[in-house]
Amino acid sequence: MGDTVESCKAAIASLKTQVKSAVEARGDPENLPNYLAETSSSKGAAEGKIALKSRRILKGHFGKIYALHWAQNDSKQLVSASQDGKLLIWNANTTNKLYAIPLRSSWVMTCAFAPSGNFVASGGLDNLCTVYKVPGPKDQANANKTHAELAQHEGYLSCCRFINDNEIITSSGDSTCILWDVEAKTATSMFQDHTGDVMSISLYEPSGLFVSASCDATAKLWDFRDKKKCVNTFHGHESDVNSVHFFPDGNCFGTGSDDSSCRLFDIRARTQINRYSNDKILCGITSVSFSKSGKFLIAGYDDFNCYIWDTATGQLAESLQGHENRVSCLGVTDDGKALCTGSWDNHMKIWA
Repeated sequence: MGDTVESCKAAIASLKTQVKSAVEARGDPENLPNYLAETSSSKGAAEGKIALKSRRILKGHFGKIYALHWAQNDSKQLVSASQDGKLLIWNANTTNKLYAIPLRSSWVMTCAFAPSGNFVASGGLDNLCTVYKVPGPKDQANANKTHAELAQHEGYLSCCRFINDNEIITSSGDSTCILWDVEAKTATSMFQDHTGDVMSISLYEPSGLFVSASCDATAKLWDFRDKKKCVNTFHGHESDVNSVHFFPDGNCFGTGSDDSSCRLFDIRARTQINRYSNDKILCGITSVSFSKSGKFLIAGYDDFNCYIWDTATGQLAESLQGHENRVSCLGVTDDGKALCTGSWDNHMKIWA
């Protein structure tokens, strides 16, 4: 027994030495992209190939598009929100508009599809999260009818995401996130450790976790099954963090900020593990998402372009151009086969 304990201690000491050597070799965390690129090259890692082209243009909104969200149960459908006061549900393959839902307030900032595809939600400067039942072919007369109005936030609604048909999490300019019971129209949990406007949230439902991004320049990890304080706070950005999205395996998440950088944080190591920026790209990031495999981080920028980064090496892999105003939102289909970008030019583009 004694020999086993001693051998374990020796193994632990050896691992600590290896970790220390690796950290010293990596150097300054801000230089991590260069270190990863060199390591990747020396080990012969294959470079990712991208051949995305604009395949469809979704035209129908008459105002700035602020948000979009793909349906999980049908990778052809997505919902978009615009300041023309409409929620539009699209068939992205045919470019047809399936349903149009008029909003009581045109100052909308977010929208979301429920995982089942039965509900959509929106919110904005009215401080409300409004849930609508997606009408069937015979229910167009009820398309304008609200299923629930969730009121408790004291600031604008910046983002909302469904856990299931009866649970939704919202974030707000009042620096809080709230977990709601939709049927009861009540808040079941409030998450309030941020000190600035919460701009974005991303869920990883299998683990019961979600992450929030805020104007306090931090991202926070929460367990929505727990009513207590946040699990961890992630620092690194130097300005407002506008968008956040979980890595496909749920062990990391990516962020985009007004400091012109995207970053990758590991929730196990509780630290930043990569940074994505370029000296020639000096504008803010509005939205981020990952490819299905996690090989690429896709980000929308204020300079009207969408840039795609190699998550491992930190190198710029591709630039998608074509919008005539800022790229305000984007998303990848659940099957990973298509990317949609939305812009203040009133159009959305499908890339594949």
